[in-house]
Amino acid sequence: MNNEGSLLAISVSKKKGIPKTNVNSAKLLNQWGLEGDVHGGDWHRQVSILAMESIDKMRAKGLNVRPGAFAENLTTQWIDVPNLHVGDILAVGETLLEITQIGKECHTRCAIYFKAGDCVMPREGIFARVLRGGPIAPGDAVRVEKTHAIASVRGAEADG
Repeated sequence: MNNEGSLLAISVSKKKGIPKTNVNSAKLLNQWGLEGDVHGGDWHRQVSILAMESIDKMRAKGLNVRPGAFAENLTTQWIDVPNLHVGDILAVGETLLEITQIGKECHTRCAIYFKAGDCVMPREGIFARVLRGGPIAPGDAVRVEKTHAIASVRGAEADG
C-alpha cells in the first residue's frame, strides 16, 4: 500500500444525494467535518473519501465523471484508499482523520448506477471523522500516519 499521496479535490454540497461541487480550499472542523457540507455533524461519517484511481475505473466504463461526482468530500491520488482499515489515521495537510467506515450500503440506485450498471463508492469509498481540524487545499500531502492494530493470538497459547 502506498502511504503517501496528495489531495486532488475537495467537494461540498448543501443537500444529500447529489454530486458535490469542487472548491479551491476548505476547513475541516474538529469532530464535525467539512465546513459548509451537509454531512458534517457529530457522527462517524463526517468526511467521505474516494481515490481518483477508483473514479478512473468508472471512466474506463465510459462514464464522464469527475471528483465529487460520487458525493465524496475528498478525492485523493496515489493512496490505496480501498485497502485502508477502520482505525487507520490519515493526515491531510496538517489535519488528522480517523477512518471509521469502509464502503456503504446504497439504499437507492443513483444515476451513475443506472448509466453504468455499477457504482464504485459502496465498495471503494471510505468515511472518517475529524480528529484535528484545519485548512486544506488541493495539492496538500496525504499520508497514512498510523495503521490499524492487528491483534495476534500467536504466543498467547504459550502463556497458558
